[in-house]
Amino acid sequence: MGNNCYGSSNKSAAEIVPQELFRSCNNDSVTAASNPTVRLYGPPNNAFTCYIRFALLYKSVKLSFIPSDAPHFGSDSPAIRIGSETISGSRERMLRFIDNKFPHPPLPLSSRRVDEDETSSLVAVRVVALQHKSVLWHLERMLRWGKDLANRGGRTTFDPAVGTPRMELRKFGKSYSQLLEVMLEHAQMEERVLFPILDRADRGLCKASNEEHARDLPIMNGIKEDIKSAVVLDLGSSVCQEALSNLSKRLKLLQEHCKHHFLDEEKNLLPWLEAVELSKEQQDKMLEQLLDLMKQTHSHLLNFFLEGLLPLEALQYLDLITSSSDRIRTSFGTMLMMDAV
Repeated sequence: MGNNCYGSSNKSAAEIVPQELFRSCNNDSVTAASNPTVRLYGPPNNAFTCYIRFALLYKSVKLSFIPSDAPHFGSDSPAIRIGSETISGSRERMLRFIDNKFPHPPLPLSSRRVDEDETSSLVAVRVVALQHKSVLWHLERMLRWGKDLANRGGRTTFDPAVGTPRMELRKFGKSYSQLLEVMLEHAQMEERVLFPILDRADRGLCKASNEEHARDLPIMNGIKEDIKSAVVLDLGSSVCQEALSNLSKRLKLLQEHCKHHFLDEEKNLLPWLEAVELSKEQQDKMLEQLLDLMKQTHSHLLNFFLEGLLPLEALQYLDLITSSSDRIRTSFGTMLMMDAV
């Protein structure tokens, strides 16, 4: 992902997120320290809340996010509180408020909408590429965490953010299960929508990618079983240490496969989508189907997914999936409906 600043964080591997890396890489700690804490209230997997959250992270403010499904301050929209000042309302109103309060860096307002002449095929390519970025970041995070566990052999000093060794392993397992769910849904999205379209245009074009999906599935499921086994072993024993070491090796193999696979798709498959002669209606339908197949994970793992992107990338992703046609927005579900007044 181009972020090489893991050593600058005092948090465990389990707690590192790209936004913290973004801030440390850009030396914004002084700016953050001079700003008051901003409190954001709202549902964590709601796209409106996510958009405002990543806009604030892009500003590198000190952010305290209070997840809640209940309306705040008489409004169903997310709310921002700075000291005694509170604001909620439309997305545009809240973004203007954020830009006025924290002018630097300015929000990329001009890029918040998909260009009118941009085809649905190009939007689909950008959506898939950003999904690749998120998956790779989470794989890197899991690999670093897995190596750390293996080096410690399941032992740890007390850390209230992580808990006991067994608690940490369970958190590790939960995080991997979330990533696995996103990866499987992403693969289904490609296999059911993208690959058939490309194969109709050029038979066999997606044969290698389909084979790589099938090849990696046993590795992905094997990692899940390895984690289950490690949780019930005698932590700190040689057997547990060996299991964690094998787990780390499998994660490394999966990461390498995914890097190669995603790069190959982005260089040799996705560019051909624009060359396939689809009508505007067919392109819209394709994008609608792509987003519909990600609806399950995005409905409850949107926040997790977006953590794998830098703040600007997260804003771009949300724009891509909410600035298309009304039919696409509606099909993706009310959880992505944002007030664009």
